[in-house]
Amino acid sequence: MAALTAPCRVRMAGRTAQVMSAEKTEGYGSAMTDLAEKALGGKNRQVDKPVWLPVAPFIFLMLWSGGFSFAKLALPHIEPMTLLLVRYDIALAVLFVLFLIIRPPLPRRRVDWVHLAVVGFLIQVVYFGMSYIAFNLGVSAGGVALIVSLQPVLVGLLAPKLAGEPVSAKQWLGFALGLAGAAIVIISRSQVAVESPLGIACAVLALIGMTAATLYEKRFGVSQHPLTANVVQYAVGVFGILPFALTMETMRIDWAPELMIALGYLVIGNSLIAITLLLAMIRYGAASKVSALFFLVPPLAAVLAWVMLGEEMPPLAWTGMGIAAFGVALATGIRFRLPLR
Repeated sequence: MAALTAPCRVRMAGRTAQVMSAEKTEGYGSAMTDLAEKALGGKNRQVDKPVWLPVAPFIFLMLWSGGFSFAKLALPHIEPMTLLLVRYDIALAVLFVLFLIIRPPLPRRRVDWVHLAVVGFLIQVVYFGMSYIAFNLGVSAGGVALIVSLQPVLVGLLAPKLAGEPVSAKQWLGFALGLAGAAIVIISRSQVAVESPLGIACAVLALIGMTAATLYEKRFGVSQHPLTANVVQYAVGVFGILPFALTMETMRIDWAPELMIALGYLVIGNSLIAITLLLAMIRYGAASKVSALFFLVPPLAAVLAWVMLGEEMPPLAWTGMGIAAFGVALATGIRFRLPLR
C-alpha cells in the first residue's frame, strides 16, 4: 500500500509546488489569470507552441498600456460612465455571440454566480469606473497607471495578513518604494500640470477596487470557463455603470473620429485581443512572462501618453517611475531576467 501511495504523494507535492510558484509570480491581472488557469485545466499538457508566442507578452502589455491613453483620448467627446457603458455594451454583444456559438458550461451553484458577479463589479465598475473618472478630472494617464500598478504590492501585503502569515521586510520595503515613487511622479508633474486631488483619490479607489477583486478571487475563486466568466462580469459592468450614467451624466455622445478610434481600441484591443492573448499565454505556459513585464506598464503608458496626448513628464517623474517599478518588482518577487524560450 505504501508503495502505491508514494508516487501519488510525489505527484501531489509537485502539483503543490507548481501552484505556489504560479501564485508567487502573478501580477495585478491575477484575478483573471487564476480563473483562466483553472478553466483551462492547467499548464502541463504537451502542445505545439505557435511561432508568435515569444512576442505575445510584449504585444499584450502594449495593448494594456495603451488603454490609459485611448481612454483619455475619448473623454473630450463622451462622459466617463457613458464611455464605459458603450464599451461594455459592445464587448458584451461580441462575447454573447461567441457564447452562443461555443456554448461553454455554466456555474452549477448559485453562489458561484455571486462570486463571478462580485469580482466583475469590483473590476468593471470600481476599478475602471474610478480610473475613468480620474482621467476626466485631469490626472495624467501615466499617473493613473502608476497608482494602480501598486496593486500587486498591496495584494502581497494584505493576502498574507488575511491568511495569518507575517509580511517580510522586503515586501514592506517594496511597498514604501512604490509609494515614494508615486509621490515623486505626482509632485514633479505638478510643476507642468496641476493634478486634481479628487482625481488622485479616484485613482486610489481604483487601486483598492482591483486589489479587492484579486483578494476576493483568491479567497472565493471558482473554476469556470473564461468565456462564461467574461460574459457574467461584463453584464455586471453594464448594469453597475448604467445607474451612474443615467443619474450623473447627460449621456450625450459626440461621435468624433477620436472617439470611434478610442472605442475600437478599448473594445478590440483591450477587452478582446489582450484578454485572448492572456488566455493563450496561460494555455501555452508563458503567463510568467506577463507577470515579469507588468512593472513596465507605468513608464510605457507614460511614453504613449506623451506621444498621443502631449502629456509632459519631467525628468524627476521618470526617476519616480523607476523607483516605483523597482518597489513593485521587489515586493512581488519579480525577476528581471526574462527568458524568451
